[in-house]
Amino acid sequence: MQIYSRKRWWKISLFIGAALISIASLFYTNRLVDELKLEEQKRIELWAEANRQLTIDGTSGSSMNLILEILRNNTTVPVILTDDSSKIVFYRNINLPKNNQEDYLQLTLDKMKRLRDPIQIKLGQGEYQYIYYSDSTLLIKLQWFPIVQLFVVFVFMLVAYVAFSATRQWEQDQVWVGMARETAHQLGTPTTSLLGWMDVLQMKNIEIDLLKEMRYDIQRLQTITSRFSKIGSKPELQPTYIIDVIEGMVAYLRRRSSSLVNFKVESDNLLNPVIPLSQPLFEWVIENLCKNAIDAMEGEGNIELRLYQQKKFIVIDISDTGKGMTRAVQKTVFKPGFSTKTRGWGLGLTLSKRIVEHYHKGYISVVNSALGKGSVFRIMLPIIDK
Repeated sequence: MQIYSRKRWWKISLFIGAALISIASLFYTNRLVDELKLEEQKRIELWAEANRQLTIDGTSGSSMNLILEILRNNTTVPVILTDDSSKIVFYRNINLPKNNQEDYLQLTLDKMKRLRDPIQIKLGQGEYQYIYYSDSTLLIKLQWFPIVQLFVVFVFMLVAYVAFSATRQWEQDQVWVGMARETAHQLGTPTTSLLGWMDVLQMKNIEIDLLKEMRYDIQRLQTITSRFSKIGSKPELQPTYIIDVIEGMVAYLRRRSSSLVNFKVESDNLLNPVIPLSQPLFEWVIENLCKNAIDAMEGEGNIELRLYQQKKFIVIDISDTGKGMTRAVQKTVFKPGFSTKTRGWGLGLTLSKRIVEHYHKGYISVVNSALGKGSVFRIMLPIIDK
């Protein structure tokens, strides 16, 4: 639980850090854009004054050269000069199409009018001219730059995160597969030896029922060994009567649980449907869920397994009267390493999810849980088409 809390806080911290960097970048770029807008406005005002001087005063010499230089200096800001009747007198830095140039200029002028108020040039004797302008290409690019930059950074981080997560998951899978197979290998020898000792005990006239239960438990150890040996490889699914598997597993758990734990199996009059199963692995799933329920009930309460058909799936709802889970726990309950137990490894439900979804092409989820009111886990398995 603490591991996932730390991971969650790290993710939140990284998200906050990325958000702060993004906000700072946008703020800084917007500040530059505002400064450039102000500079462009001053340039256009200077351009307007130079245009007025050229129109009215008819200056000559060095002053004329300066005015012409000012007029030529504007190479980036699109401008349109109109008279009192909004007739276009002059334009600059506007790329015209080959056809319908006048219509294009008029559309551009309309856009400029909506964008901002014009700069008025007083010519005298009640005559005026108006300069309309829009943002330069450089300014537009600068406005879009931080958005494009953040998008590229986001895509890069997303790809890196997915690649890193996939690599880490693959490494974890390899570690768990190696550990599981080594465990199976280590369990194989003592379980075989125990079967031999069972034969010795049988010759000494030990109580038959006791020997039967002991032999059954040793067979369970062999089943567990088989389960671990199958981790990491694709199991072979065989057509299996699902109700028989459930009832057999419940019978085994009932004999080895407290008398205060009540098991109940309801099949809603199902005709024992056939499911493609790896029986040893699927029994492991049922055992994990039921043992978790017993732990949640602290050894006293009711566990009900209800089977029913839903379209092309057999649904198995496993409910208990335990202490339940919060929503936060429900979101992480199937993740590796998560456990509410002090000495838990947090692998049971993770392996159960892999067995149901990866190997049997089904679904497993928490459909209902509340603190103090128990939990309901749901398994959905596809039915064999007859």
